[in-house]
Amino acid sequence: MLVALCKKIDSRMGLAAAFGISLMMASSAVAQVSLPAISPDEVVAVIDGVAITEGELAFAAEDMAQDLRSIPPLEQRALLIGVLIDMKLMANAARTLELNQGEVFERRLRYLEERALRRAFFVTQINEKISDEDVQSAYETLIAEQAPQEQLRARHILLASIEDAQGVKAELDAGANFEEMAKEKSTGPSGPNGGDLGFFSRGQMVSEFEDAVFALELGEVSDPVQTQFGWHIIKLEERRQSEPPPFEQLAEQIRQQLLIEAFDNTVEELKNSAEIEVIDPNVRAVLEQGQGRN
Repeated sequence: MLVALCKKIDSRMGLAAAFGISLMMASSAVAQVSLPAISPDEVVAVIDGVAITEGELAFAAEDMAQDLRSIPPLEQRALLIGVLIDMKLMANAARTLELNQGEVFERRLRYLEERALRRAFFVTQINEKISDEDVQSAYETLIAEQAPQEQLRARHILLASIEDAQGVKAELDAGANFEEMAKEKSTGPSGPNGGDLGFFSRGQMVSEFEDAVFALELGEVSDPVQTQFGWHIIKLEERRQSEPPPFEQLAEQIRQQLLIEAFDNTVEELKNSAEIEVIDPNVRAVLEQGQGRN
């Protein structure tokens, strides 16, 4: 059931939206980066009399959030401060060379300003408006839409030939223990575990195996079944209805889905209220096709 639910969530995520908010998702992920709750004006380092502050550290953490997740807190902090020191030194050297002059630099500044504004808009107008209650409600709707699936637990003995399979089946019919026979005879990886395959749903096994096992009664042992892997003797151990995955297991994925849906809706509203002209007709056609797929 979890696989089906995850596919259902993923199918609702537009590719353009997923790409569009990939950078901004780092803003919400920054909460997972272990920065202490300190005033943004607190000084963390000084270079030639110029301070590096906690506020700048927080901005760097936003940009590097994905890279910092697996790093211990103290090392995160050291890495961020090191990055800022390097950046300040190179920026100072660039100013000395007057690389902060000219139209190209001004265009880059405008681009970076709009990127920062876009991120601020995302955080304040989209991300912060997705509440825990919204996520819980979406989870409940998703679970209600997904019917429980029948799951089976089975054992099997995998053999190389029909002759071997018929011989094992004859021994089982004569009273041999299935689990012990699997340990002794099976060539499959589940053999040492008595042939136990655990629980599975439709669609997780090859079709020949699936058709045979779902037709069995509890405790029944199949005749030899051929698949691409060889010949199987199958015993059905249990049937059950799948349980929905807990909220905690899907919450983050659902939150991302809600963010993407909100992003899509917001961008569409902004586009509808603006006059937009893409000059190149070929590019315009590709954009229009992409919008039709979302």
